[in-house]
This record gives sequence, structure tokens and C-alpha cells, in this order.
Amino acid sequence: MRAVEINSASVSLKIHPIYSFSAPRIAIFLAFFALATPSLSMANYAEHPSAEAFIGTMVEEHGFSAEEVAAVLAGAERQQSILDAIARPAEKSKPWYEYRQIFLTERREREGAEFFQQHRATLARAQAETGVPAEIIVAIIGVETYYGRIAGSYRVIDALTTLAFDYPKRSPFFTDELVNFLVLTREQGMDPLVLKGSYAGAMGYGQFMPSSYRAYAVDFDNDGIADIWNNPVDAIGSVANYLAQRGWRGGEPIVSAASASDSADPELFDGKLKPRLSVAEIAAAGVTATDSLDPEALAIALRFDLEDGYEYWLGLHNFYVITRYNISSMYAMSVFQLSQRIAAGVGG
Repeated sequence: MRAVEINSASVSLKIHPIYSFSAPRIAIFLAFFALATPSLSMANYAEHPSAEAFIGTMVEEHGFSAEEVAAVLAGAERQQSILDAIARPAEKSKPWYEYRQIFLTERREREGAEFFQQHRATLARAQAETGVPAEIIVAIIGVETYYGRIAGSYRVIDALTTLAFDYPKRSPFFTDELVNFLVLTREQGMDPLVLKGSYAGAMGYGQFMPSSYRAYAVDFDNDGIADIWNNPVDAIGSVANYLAQRGWRGGEPIVSAASASDSADPELFDGKLKPRLSVAEIAAAGVTATDSLDPEALAIALRFDLEDGYEYWLGLHNFYVITRYNISSMYAMSVFQLSQRIAAGVGG
């Protein structure tokens, strides 16, 4: 993740010693790495055919030196497991009745309630300032990283270089994220060879992609650093800010359960996520909300696979906003349903 913009470059930041990004440190790291892993087969991305153009971009557009960019690329390792993982995301390989079992578990619900209670004051402030419900913030962090417990074991530099240089299908996207990552680590005084995240390069409690970090991460505890890796306060504020800046409407519904007639227009279920028909128009086409909704509100009709049949929902504007975090209706529905269980668990 994945875009008022809050750019970390405009904030006065404290620089932690462990994050220092210096040429001597990189040189020592590379020398040790080369000696320690002589039999490891890996690409030297500084010599990749795409490296020259990438280095040129970093030099000409972002003021890096060619030597420092080449050193970072040489320290990146091609990971075949990353290429394998990105080819089989759960939302493309599982039906809803299996997909939801990944996220809607008693343990995730219980730990979500515990996270909520632990950070209740911070969540209340985030909700008051952005309009995003506390339980939605917690559910996203729960779905993304199990409340910060499983935030990814890949070095971000390995993930982004592997996908930028060796995954042609989405190379432009990941190349842009690699650019943002290097700029981000310079802005924040972080070592680009150390930070870890997911196989796609997403980082921290909320799994922000580097471009999202630079646009949406906030220093919610005012300590001078927007730290989404180790600081749950900043993570909570950043997730809330992301949704708010993507258009969250405080106090409005997210979804409604629905029923579908036998004559419901199948074109309603075309997989598009942005609401474009009114609730009244969808009802006229055969899918009716069970909740009382504004008939003029825009919505989408949703149909999810069960083991035997389907379940139907209407997704409203705020449901669409959740899909801006992860472009998947099953993801957004998992977040919503987990949020309802968490809210019930804390008496919300």
C-alpha cells in the first residue's frame, strides 16, 4: 500500500543511529556478504540490463550519486520465492468461503480486541480526527499483519529489486516503488539494506508500500518520526490518515446484506468496485438491501461464493474506500466483518 498529502520530507525528523545510511557501512556489509555466501546464486542487480537507466533516474531526478545507488543494487538479492508468491495471491486463487477463513478466526478476533483495548485512547483520537471507525483501523492492521506480529521477513530492497527488474508484468509499478523506497530511506535516515517487509515490499503494521508511506504515514505521537515499523501509535494514525485521504465519509454505512431475485441482472456482478448505480437502481435490477439505505446512494452489488450457493451484499462508498487499501472485494469484506467482531468484543 499500495496516495491532504503528508510528505515526510517536510517534517523535522530525528535520525536513529541504527538507520544511518553511509557508504562505509554499505561497503562493509557488501564485503561481509560476499565472503559469507560464496556459493549463493544471486543476481548482481547493479549489472542488470535495467540498472543503468534506473541509476540514471535516481541521479538526475532525485540527486543520488551513481555510486551509492549501484552499491545498494549490488546488495540486493534476487528472490525466486517472491516471484512465486506474487503469482498466486489468495484473492485470485480462493473462493470467498475459503478466503474468509484466513482472516475471520477466533484468534484474530481475540487479539484484535486486545489491541483495541491496549490502544483505545489512540484509536479514539484517530477516529475523532479522521472519521474512520476505530474498529476498521484495527481490522486493517489485523488483516495485514496480525496486529504487527507478522509484518514480513523479506528485506524490502530484495522484494522491490526482484519485482522491478525480474517481474515484467508489473515492472513499472515496482520500479516506481523502488525509487520511492530509496528516497524514503534517505529522507528518514534509514539503511535501505536493513528494513524488512512483505514479498511485495509492503512495510510495517499497516503494510504501506513506499509511495504510500511518503504520502500518508504520519507522526501521530509527535516524536519527530513517522515510524510504522515499531510504533503502533504512528501505525494507527497512518492507517486512519490513508483512509481519510482516500475519501472516507464519517458516519456513513459501509455495506448492507442483500437478497437477490431469480431474475437479478447478472451484469450487476461484474467485479467492478467503484459505485456507479443507485441503491434504487440496483433494487430495480433484482438485488435489494436488507438495511434501510438512502435510495439515491451509489453502491455496487456483491456476490460471494459459498460452498452451496451465494451470499449477496451492497457495497457503498466507504466499502470502495477500503478497496483502495487492497483492490479486492473479498479483502474489504474481510476487513468489515472482522471489524464488526472486534467491535462486539470490546462492547463497541
